[in-house]
Amino acid sequence: MASNPPTDEEFLAPDERAPLLATTTPTTTPTRATSNISAHVAQHRIPVHITRRLYVSHFLSTWNSRVFEFGAVLYLAIIYPGTLLPLSLYAFARGLSAIVFAPAVGQYVDAGNRLLVVRVSIVLQRFAVAASCVIFYVLAKGLPFGEAAKMGMLVLLSILACVEKLTSIMNLVSVEKDWVVVMAENDQEALRVLNAQMRRIDLLCKLFGPLFIALIAGVSTEVAIVVNFAMNVASVVVEYFAIVQVYQNVPDLQQPKRRPVAEHPAPPPSPSESSWNHIRAAGAKSASNFRFYLHHRVFLPSFACALLYLTVLSFSGQMVTYLLSTGYNSTQIGIARTLSVLVEVLATWVAPWLMGWIGPVRAGLWMSTWQVAMLVAGVATFLAASVENNPVVAASGLVFGTILSRLGLRGFDMCTQLIVQEEVEAEHRGAFSSVEAAWQNAFELLSYASTMVFSQPGDFKWPVVLSVTAVASASSAYTFFVYLRRGHLLHLGALKTFLGSRGRRRERERALRRITAGNSM
Repeated sequence: MASNPPTDEEFLAPDERAPLLATTTPTTTPTRATSNISAHVAQHRIPVHITRRLYVSHFLSTWNSRVFEFGAVLYLAIIYPGTLLPLSLYAFARGLSAIVFAPAVGQYVDAGNRLLVVRVSIVLQRFAVAASCVIFYVLAKGLPFGEAAKMGMLVLLSILACVEKLTSIMNLVSVEKDWVVVMAENDQEALRVLNAQMRRIDLLCKLFGPLFIALIAGVSTEVAIVVNFAMNVASVVVEYFAIVQVYQNVPDLQQPKRRPVAEHPAPPPSPSESSWNHIRAAGAKSASNFRFYLHHRVFLPSFACALLYLTVLSFSGQMVTYLLSTGYNSTQIGIARTLSVLVEVLATWVAPWLMGWIGPVRAGLWMSTWQVAMLVAGVATFLAASVENNPVVAASGLVFGTILSRLGLRGFDMCTQLIVQEEVEAEHRGAFSSVEAAWQNAFELLSYASTMVFSQPGDFKWPVVLSVTAVASASSAYTFFVYLRRGHLLHLGALKTFLGSRGRRRERERALRRITAGNSM
C-alpha cells in the first residue's frame, strides 16, 4: 500500500499519480482528465509563423555558438602547437566565468524586459565572437609579435570567451526557460513539442557545426576564421529581427513578469554609497539565489541533471584523445560521434512520447535508469578488457556504452527540463536556471581536473570510474525525488496482483492440459 502523496503533487500532470506498474494497459478508454487535456491542446495552437521565427533565431544562435566553440579549440591547437596550456587556460577561464557570474546573469534575466535581455545577449555574443575571430586571424598569420604581446592577446581572447559564454547562457535561459513556457500558455503538450524541436536544433548544430568548421580548417585555418567571422556577422540581423517578431506576435511575452512587492521597500541608495557596498549587495543576492535553488521543490531533478556534466564519456576532447591513443583513427571517431548524436536526436522523439504516456516524472526515472545501465555495461567491458591488456576492445566497450547511453541522457535532460519549466515561478526562472548553469559548469570543470590529474592514457580508467559514479549518483538523487514526489517507486499491490493473475493463469493452463491428456487416453 503506497503512502499518501505529498502536497507537491498539485503541480503534476493528471497521470503523474498513477503507479509505475498499473493494472490496466495504457490503451484503455481515455479518462475525463485525458479528454480535457486533449480538448485544451486542440484549442491552443501556436501559429506556425511564430514558431518558425523562434526556430530560426534559435538555430542561428546555436549554430554560431557551436561553430565558434569548436573552432576556437582548433585555432588554439594550431596557433600553439605542442602544448595544451593555452587551450586549458582558455577553457578554464570560460567555464569559471559561468560559475562566478551566472547568478548575476540570472538576476538580469529576471529583472529585465524580455526583449531587451535577448537583444543584449545577441549583440554582445556576436561582438565577442567577431572580436575573437579578428585576434585569432592575427595570431594565425604568424606576425612577428613578442611573447608579451601574444600573452596579452591570449588574455584578451579569454576575456572575450567569458563574455561569449555568459551571453550564451543569457540567451539560453531567456528563450528556453522563459519564452517557450510563456508561449505554451500552460499547455503541456505544446511545451513538449517546443522543447523537442528546440533540442533537435541543438543536436543538429552539435553534429554539423563542428564538422563544417573542421573541414574548412583542414584546408586553411585562416579561411576557417574568416568564414566563422562572416557567418557570425551576417546572421546577427536575421536573428535579431526574427526574435523581435516573435515578441511582437505573442502578447503574453510583452507582459511584465510578476515580482513580489516588499511590504517595506528599501530607500534608494545615496550617491555616496561605496563600491564595496555594491559588491557586497551583489554577493548577498547571489547567495540568496543559491539558497532559493537549494530549497526549491525541483532542486533534486535540476541538480541531478547538472551532475551529469561530471563525465569524460561524451566524445569530447578528453575521450577523443584517449581513443586516439588506443588505435582509433579520426574517421572512426567521427563515425562514432555521429552515431552518438543520432541517438540523441532519436531521444527527442522517444522522450516526448514517453512523457505523454506516463508523465515527465516517471519518464525521467526510466530514461535515467537506461543511461546508467548502458554506461555500467560499457565500463564493465572496458575494465575487463583493460585487465587483459586489450586496449581496442576496452575502448570499443566505452564507445558503444556511451553511444547507447545518450538516449537516456538526452531523454532525462528533456524530462527534467519540462519539470523545471512547469514548476519554477516565472519571476524566478532566470535566477534558478543561472544557478543550475553554474553547477553544470562547476561539474564540467571537475571533469577537466580529473584528466589533468590522470593525464596519461593508462590512467584514463580513473576518470571513467569517476564519471560512471557521478551518473549513478545523479540517478540515485532523481530516484529519491521520485519517491518523495509519489510516495513509492513500484506499486507493490499492482505487482502482486499482476504476478498472482499470471500464476492463476498458469494453474488453469496446467489443469486444462491434464484434462486434455485424460480425455485422449
